[in-house]
Amino acid sequence: MFGTFRSPKAVYFGAGQRALLARIVAGFGQRTLICTDERLASDPVFGALVESVTRAGVAVTVFSRTLPDVPTSCVEDAASVARQIKPDSIVAIGGGSCLDLGKMAALIHTHGGRPQDYYGEFKVPGPVLPIIALPTTAGTGSEVTPVAVLSDPDKVLKVGVSDPHLIPSVAICDPELTLSCPASLTAATGADALTHAIESFTAIRRSEEAGLPLERVFVGKNAISDHHALEAVRLISGALAGVVGDGTRLDLREQMMYGAMLAGQAFANAGNAAAHALQYPIGALTHTAHGIGVAALMPYVMAFNLPARAAEFAAIAEAMGVEPDDSQDALALAAIDAVAALYGEIGIPATLAELGFPEDRIEWAAEQAMTAARLVHNNPVALELADMKTILTAAYHGDRTSLTDGRANGRGPVHSVARLQTETARGRIPSVEIQSS
Repeated sequence: MFGTFRSPKAVYFGAGQRALLARIVAGFGQRTLICTDERLASDPVFGALVESVTRAGVAVTVFSRTLPDVPTSCVEDAASVARQIKPDSIVAIGGGSCLDLGKMAALIHTHGGRPQDYYGEFKVPGPVLPIIALPTTAGTGSEVTPVAVLSDPDKVLKVGVSDPHLIPSVAICDPELTLSCPASLTAATGADALTHAIESFTAIRRSEEAGLPLERVFVGKNAISDHHALEAVRLISGALAGVVGDGTRLDLREQMMYGAMLAGQAFANAGNAAAHALQYPIGALTHTAHGIGVAALMPYVMAFNLPARAAEFAAIAEAMGVEPDDSQDALALAAIDAVAALYGEIGIPATLAELGFPEDRIEWAAEQAMTAARLVHNNPVALELADMKTILTAAYHGDRTSLTDGRANGRGPVHSVARLQTETARGRIPSVEIQSS
């Protein structure tokens, strides 16, 4: 058995746990910078949190100009404020963009430079200012991950920084903070979380060399990430449709936030794969939410990966409540159907055409996806440019059978088993600029 587990020093989960914030912030010092967005800054619940920190004797400065996808200029603005007030900690409250901004503000304030200096993996030279993360959505898992995703005007696709030093010191996961999350955002973020769990559980398994966790931020499928990922599948799949239909149900909000956090811990260590690599160019062209894009692609990526991960897909089917079957292959196919059906139930488009993706850009998107080397190399089936085009073509037309190639009837898969990645470590890949969220 082999496992890697990097996580915050403390995770506090449960309804009402946001009340801990003031004491935690006060423990780090007398000044704090809170990163959030304009909408949350005017919310009474946020105001009460700020007041509680102030009453604890901490000087609070609020940066409320977080923008979606975190432009590099937004990071520079927040870091400039941090330089002025010299905080002892940074509190990030909001969705994934707010949490990622908090990470980057802490990084730039501690080590200087520009966001561009840290693109890739293991580029952060040392610990950063303590970060306290309070998510208000159940999706990205950024409160427990080493990733910050940004948009750079000089880049076509999103870019990112991945380093264990970016993992927040403390995560406070209070499901009550998600009660005001609208149905559309609940669906998109929840679908993203389920995709994190599935890709982590089915990622490549590398050889268990002692140096692996020090050479890769994301080590691939392992015993600890598997445990978190499969439980996340069970929790999220059991609550997602219900909470999209009725966002007032705290029990379902709890289940979703816990599942999203576990999925974050899974991919924080194992990593994501082809669905995330493909989403970056799809998102750039269609301007659709990240969670919508990865969810639309996920059933097709699962179909492509079926020969390498039939046992894992069968376990996913069981976690989702699919009736047991004597045939592992049939149960594995049922998992793909169950994921696609759940996404359809919450309004995720079934094809790339429905997302507004132009068919004549398939080759371009495939080429761009291949540049996400870390994600590509984390896939359980070796990926070439032609494979990316095959997956995108199937996803555009809504034709999963072209990928499974009648496997349930005993015929061979569309790609040769000889091309499956072996269970041995590859050489270390260079740092790349595209990271998953």
